[in-house]
Amino acid sequence: MTERLIIIMGPSGCGKTTVAAALADVLRIPMLEGDAFHPVANRDKMASGNPLDDGDRAAWVEALVEAVDASNEPMLVLACSALTPFVQSRLEGVADRQAIFVLLEASRETLAERITSRTDHFMPASLLNSQMEALNPPEHVIRVDASQSVDDIIAQLLTRLEH
Repeated sequence: MTERLIIIMGPSGCGKTTVAAALADVLRIPMLEGDAFHPVANRDKMASGNPLDDGDRAAWVEALVEAVDASNEPMLVLACSALTPFVQSRLEGVADRQAIFVLLEASRETLAERITSRTDHFMPASLLNSQMEALNPPEHVIRVDASQSVDDIIAQLLTRLEH
């Protein structure tokens, strides 16, 4: 079996963590939460309303790569914004895994509403525009409408991942 890294990507508020956790549960594979790997400086920068650039993302993506490298599991799900080609290219081929990018797409209004309703996250809604501008998905991304129910998203992903 080909080793896989399924990357659930997109801007803040699109449902990465929820979908990644549900997919990992259904597939009975481990999930990594990308936000857990941000250095404190990145969290503080975002919390103060300043967007990250690829220079800021370097330590974060290296921590993600190390975590994936350290896993002995043949398949992993990673909830990770993966907004830029810098991050995407570093995640491709980690530990000789096939990287499968899944972009959760939602309207700016939906994303803003979701971000504003959260109370337990460091990412302010004021950074949504910068995330939308930074978003540059890879050509081979699987696009999924994030406004659907989690069950519908998972059913769609299971079908698409079989191919």
